[in-house]
Amino acid sequence: MSSPVQLSRTAGPSWGFAFLASAQRWVPDWLLRPALKAGTWVAVARMPAQRRYSREFLSFVLGRPAGLLDVWRHFFAFLELMMMRLRLAGGGAPNCALAPGEGREFEDLLESGEPALFGTFHFGHSDLLGFLLGARRRRVAMIRLRVENSPDLEQFSRQFGRWVSFIWVNEPANLLFAVKTAIDEGASLAMQCDRQEYAARTEDFQFLGERRIFPFTIYHLACLFNLPVVFCLGLPDGRGGTSVLASPVFRPDGGTREENLQRARDHFQAVLTRLEGLVRRYPVLWFNFRPLNPVAGPTRRLSATPPVAEGRS
Repeated sequence: MSSPVQLSRTAGPSWGFAFLASAQRWVPDWLLRPALKAGTWVAVARMPAQRRYSREFLSFVLGRPAGLLDVWRHFFAFLELMMMRLRLAGGGAPNCALAPGEGREFEDLLESGEPALFGTFHFGHSDLLGFLLGARRRRVAMIRLRVENSPDLEQFSRQFGRWVSFIWVNEPANLLFAVKTAIDEGASLAMQCDRQEYAARTEDFQFLGERRIFPFTIYHLACLFNLPVVFCLGLPDGRGGTSVLASPVFRPDGGTREENLQRARDHFQAVLTRLEGLVRRYPVLWFNFRPLNPVAGPTRRLSATPPVAEGRS
């Protein structure tokens, strides 16, 4: 028998999510927003690791030493995302729309009902796209990192349980079986592809001035199960909603596996190039409060373990 999985916790007090959800429900915005801004300073003071990684990242991207006010803006942007997640998890309707000028391949794929692999990153409102997929009645298995205190996911499960399920990336004994079962049953997979800790396949790509290691499992799954891949990003639209940016759709063709993987590398590099432009334009929306993806060595790194999936924290 395998030993129980040791679950991590999201940062903050155990009662934090419930308190924020209750405050959002009962406290008027004119009082709540100043309180959240003040509370963000408390978070900056009490979360030294996240504060350090935020300052390191912002200094790197801004090209100057980041100050405490920069770090506060980074923390507050993430808090605003958390408040939106809690509102949606509590039953709010997702206000997501394809950005003007975006191609319709993503929308057409959603409307088709065809199983697909939906990739995204810890950037902007991208973490809300699961709510969009649930509201559009897409059967989706979301690959996530299971933590002890995540009531927004519990509420999300109650709201969209018929359409959305979860596969826990930190339960490796069941992971590969769960992925295969979901795909065999016609469900799509949704995963975030910027953290390499739980990735079975990684390769290096140009990002923020270096060749950096990124998960590449999503494309191996695409080739293995002959599924399309599309990457989506969500940006605040300035009106309380989310503007969705979507990549072209990658589809394995009749070529060899290596030919398809090379096309996949080109596709992912284009996705990362666009992401880099957005990160440089909106650095406080990069919600990875941890070190940047590691720089690759002189040769391409490709893990040899069986393909499974990536998750998020």
